Amino acid sequence: MTSEFRHHCITPPYLLERLLKGDDSEVRQAALNTMLTTAHLRGERAVRAAFPGVATPGNARRTIYDCRNTTSLPFAVLARSEDGPESADVSVNRAFDMLGKTRDFFQRVFARNSIDGHGMRLDGYVHYGYEFANAFWDGRQMVFGDGDGRIFSDLTGSISVIAHELGHGVTEHTAGLEYHNQSGALNESMSDVFGAMVEQWTLSQTAEQADWLIGREVFTPQIEADALRSMKAPGHAWNTEKFGKDPQPDHMSKYVNMPDTYEGDWGAVHYNSGIPNKAFYLTAATIGGYSWEAPGLIWYEALKASNSETRFQEFADTTYRKAGELYETGSTEQMAVLGAWHEVGISITGVSPGLARARNRTAGQNGDATAAVRALTAQVQELNRDVAALKGRATAGG
Repeated sequence: MTSEFRHHCITPPYLLERLLKGDDSEVRQAALNTMLTTAHLRGERAVRAAFPGVATPGNARRTIYDCRNTTSLPFAVLARSEDGPESADVSVNRAFDMLGKTRDFFQRVFARNSIDGHGMRLDGYVHYGYEFANAFWDGRQMVFGDGDGRIFSDLTGSISVIAHELGHGVTEHTAGLEYHNQSGALNESMSDVFGAMVEQWTLSQTAEQADWLIGREVFTPQIEADALRSMKAPGHAWNTEKFGKDPQPDHMSKYVNMPDTYEGDWGAVHYNSGIPNKAFYLTAATIGGYSWEAPGLIWYEALKASNSETRFQEFADTTYRKAGELYETGSTEQMAVLGAWHEVGISITGVSPGLARARNRTAGQNGDATAAVRALTAQVQELNRDVAALKGRATAGG
């Protein structure tokens, strides 16, 4: 894992930068405050890194603290503990409940004992800063801002946001994907995958029923934006006068190249995460049913089999291999993975180009990505049946 830990914030820098260029002075000031606070956090974390601590095992017990609109975590006051009573503060209770739902998801779906797999305690801090329009995981705890009340609402209001941020902790304790360029975009994408799955699991939604939006509740009602991101349709989460158009790509042909700096979003990690996000959505939509079952298991096992420098191509190949190991070579699940990555411009290494061309022809006739992937799956399975039949006749004839 990279030696410099970078705070994983849910609100992408490009969104805050656009607000800085707007006409509303109060909105500009809130965006500036959020960006300055985030910059301060980077320096604070660098100092803490010189005095490494050890994650405290605690049977995944939850504790929520109130920062009282300061940016000092050490001076936050206890607001609710695992054995304590419910708080009168709505933000405290929401953070407590959603940390619990995310914890329960990992335990029940992936048999994972908290974020680190060893019962790491879950500490959350609410009312962080003044008009802080962000939420982040800093390697040890979850921190939530209240938003500015005009563009952004209270960040404890979205379970996909909370699960996204805790998902960074899971990635940190498994593959340790470095937070820049393609490995960083994969890091962001895995958190969106976890965020979507936890929300869908909580609501008992199938892939077809879900809207696949991340941070739907982040914006205030007066803002005409669907969410921070759309996994189903990257680049279409918002298109407003204040924000402009959602810049996420959904295909490698639209891949964004930016400097590996904070100003360049660490090599466009929040931009390019749209590509693997779309691949996961297509896989889940093609297989059908619940996203946290076959699709989620494939992605989770692929994450555990990855390393700090894994790029898109390697991750795609790993998901294809894991799908074959878990559900047999040529299975519906494996073909769904194959078709999904082809749809976003990534061909699986070692797989016949003819399969990709067949899939592309079907997509051109059909225009529906998930239907195209299903059609490719059916074609490959029919081919497998023909091959098996030929082998059977040859054996009988011999």
